[in-house]
Amino acid sequence: MQASEDMKFHSISAPLDKKASTTDGTLVVQFTVKHEKKDYAFCGGGYIKLLPGKVDAKAFGGDTPYSIMFGPDLCGYDVSRIHLIFEHNGENLLKTDEIKLDYADKDEFTHLYTLVLEKDGSYEVFLDQDSKAQGNIVDGWDFPDKEIKDPEVSKPEDWVDTKKIPDPEAVKPDGYDDIPAEIPDPEAEQPEDWDAEEDGEWEPPMIDNPDYKGEWKAPMIDNPDYKGPWEHPLIPNEAYAPETYAKYKDLTTVGFELWTVNGGSIFDNILVTDDKKYADKMADKTWKKIKGEEGSGEKEAKEAWKKENEPEEEPEDEDDEDDEDDDDEEEHDEL
Repeated sequence: MQASEDMKFHSISAPLDKKASTTDGTLVVQFTVKHEKKDYAFCGGGYIKLLPGKVDAKAFGGDTPYSIMFGPDLCGYDVSRIHLIFEHNGENLLKTDEIKLDYADKDEFTHLYTLVLEKDGSYEVFLDQDSKAQGNIVDGWDFPDKEIKDPEVSKPEDWVDTKKIPDPEAVKPDGYDDIPAEIPDPEAEQPEDWDAEEDGEWEPPMIDNPDYKGEWKAPMIDNPDYKGPWEHPLIPNEAYAPETYAKYKDLTTVGFELWTVNGGSIFDNILVTDDKKYADKMADKTWKKIKGEEGSGEKEAKEAWKKENEPEEEPEDEDDEDDEDDDDEEEHDEL
């Protein structure tokens, strides 16, 4: 499946052979992406969506509700990440810290993206079977926390959290303000050729005064009324329900809904399963064959194709160069 046109929205969906879920066990989502026209200015998404319930394929688009969105998101130098978004109570939650892609991960070759989500909320994201991120979804997304700040309580108006104060007994020394910021350079000498009648009265250049201490400020002392930082009391969060976080019983459809600046992106080897070992086995049969034993099979195939199909650059004719040199000499003689 290829997004063949530049500067266009692409959308397509298809039903799963059987429903998937995150409530009964492991969910594995795996697919390959090849940004065939990848260059430094490439911009485009490459993520897959898992959708619940009945989906109208003809109406499928950006406004169609989804449960999980997963895959690469690239745009120039600034955006280079793997998206992993979960729907919760009608809100799509992005990962709080991005799953970064390295510079070497952004090329025109085929890459394998794998998401493993366990029933207990633990997850792991793989790129080309190398782990890129792992943890538990309660820590990486803005699902409701176990406790929240008590909305009925606010910091007392007389609470003192200023640790240091100016010493109220300190007094500015007499003559402090009489010390200038600059003084004439005591080591400067009038030039021997200085003419007072023509140049005026000589004045030494000004330099910073080493005795000047700036604007006077009272020294700081411990505040006797300091109570420490105020901590907002916490209360149980009624919305806290970890048993519902990223729990989807009725995943029926996969879809791609993308905006691509550069066409040519190819999506293949799409797999939704509950078995990571099976996903690895299928990767061996598909992506690894494309990649090759040493990891350079696709690159070597591209170079071989270019060698066979693209004309070689013809070397410059030495006689032509000699003729050009002769012409230059003739033109020089005429001048």
